Amino acid sequence: MDTEYDIIIVGGGATGLGCAVDAASRGYKTLLVEKDDFGKGTSSKSTKLVHGGVRYLEQGNVFLVREALIERKRLIENASHLVTNLTFVIPNYNVFRGPYYFTGLKLYDFLSIGYSLGKSKYLSKKTVKKLLPNITEEGLKNGISYHDGQFDDTRLLVSLLSTYSELEGTALNYCKVTDLIKDKSGKVVGVHCHKTLEDEQFDARAKVVINATGIFTEQFQKMDNPNVSISVTPSQGSHIVLNHKFMKSDKALMIPKTSDGRILFAVPWHNHTLVGTTDAFTDKISNDPKVTDKEIDFMLETANEYFEEDPTRDDILSCFAGIRPLVTKGNSLDTKSISRSHGVSVSDSGMVNITGGKWTTYRKMAEDTIDKALKISDLSFTKCNTADLKLDHGGTSVTEKRLRIYGGFASQIMELERNDKKLAKRIHPDLPYTRAQVVWACDNELAMTVEDVLARRTRALFLNAKAAKESSKKVADLMAKTMGKSEEWKQEQINQFNEFADSYLVK
Repeated sequence: MDTEYDIIIVGGGATGLGCAVDAASRGYKTLLVEKDDFGKGTSSKSTKLVHGGVRYLEQGNVFLVREALIERKRLIENASHLVTNLTFVIPNYNVFRGPYYFTGLKLYDFLSIGYSLGKSKYLSKKTVKKLLPNITEEGLKNGISYHDGQFDDTRLLVSLLSTYSELEGTALNYCKVTDLIKDKSGKVVGVHCHKTLEDEQFDARAKVVINATGIFTEQFQKMDNPNVSISVTPSQGSHIVLNHKFMKSDKALMIPKTSDGRILFAVPWHNHTLVGTTDAFTDKISNDPKVTDKEIDFMLETANEYFEEDPTRDDILSCFAGIRPLVTKGNSLDTKSISRSHGVSVSDSGMVNITGGKWTTYRKMAEDTIDKALKISDLSFTKCNTADLKLDHGGTSVTEKRLRIYGGFASQIMELERNDKKLAKRIHPDLPYTRAQVVWACDNELAMTVEDVLARRTRALFLNAKAAKESSKKVADLMAKTMGKSEEWKQEQINQFNEFADSYLVK
């Protein structure tokens, strides 16, 4: 592989891949490296919402909301196979709260002028029950509806990866940066890398290096300067996944104020009900944080206040958590009140660092980051052109249901199924995914492990952890055959995945 690049980006989540697509689309020779799998951390563990952020209006962060609303519309237009318009319903059990929320949502509507997905409306009690059949009726006064977006996070990430590849960018997962390369003046000019699966090492050099490592931002900056200290507060967001019967609706429930002042959503997702996200400070930085019993109990108790049929721990099909690196100006541990804005900085060594932000604004974050990288490097400046860059990859010629399951390249995957009937079979009766998707992920989406396939190329682990475990042998068999792997590799993969999947089960 080449060792000389214009731009090197470290970190393969939404921020890093967004930066990579932006850089490559401007014509710069770009390398992206990720120490685990793409989207392994926070980027695969969102609440699956593309939104302006209604709650940020209470904080007075009008600029962030407007920016996010613009980016929301762009995402729906550029990735229509993965991002959809979703109606949210706020049920009112307190007659005085209705006008307050309605006023806020009308401001939300105003800020979305030119980029609106639909107007907010006051709803009668009867209409609320029609939209959310399983909502608790006792004490219900009325409700409000508004519109935001919904998406599949890592399937969008794979679309970004495919777009980046089409733009002739180089992306490597399971490639860890072990050190930075500096010239005599102390400027960062490259990275030492270790490809962990092959146990190979190589050096790569560039005009500018970008740190897009998310929750590991400070750790990575310490590789450059051991004394660095940045203002980031890690916030753990937890979710549980339930059967669709608890909602029985294609509309989402928004709970604007829980018992402890947080916001909670219950949204339909892949024919399941996703409840989350919570916000809680954590001092344990990890790609795979565990959902605590306290947070599970909180989500169940809150859901039970709003669902006619009360879910229990036995009804949880999967649970997962992700950590957000929130940019702070003080030492606040109240993560629900911290802005989701982003910040771009340049180290004394010339390394560019992008911190904070959220999925909805990933494109704007990338634009700001690459703009800064070009301005401080010897590279000539070319304007960003991603505002209308399509990410659909020819998936618009099939049914919406297929698009939701296959997440892009649906036509190509269906062709595999037509050519080999065995590949059309599901990997598990309780999961919508077929064997063809496993083969496609190995051949075209850089899936290297069973976890890659069951957690991020499909969403099996997130929808039903038990079913995912039960399908691991079948997936390992297909992967071993497709990739030419040994029986030893196959058994090791099954064991590793099943141990990992246990943390997604509620005991």
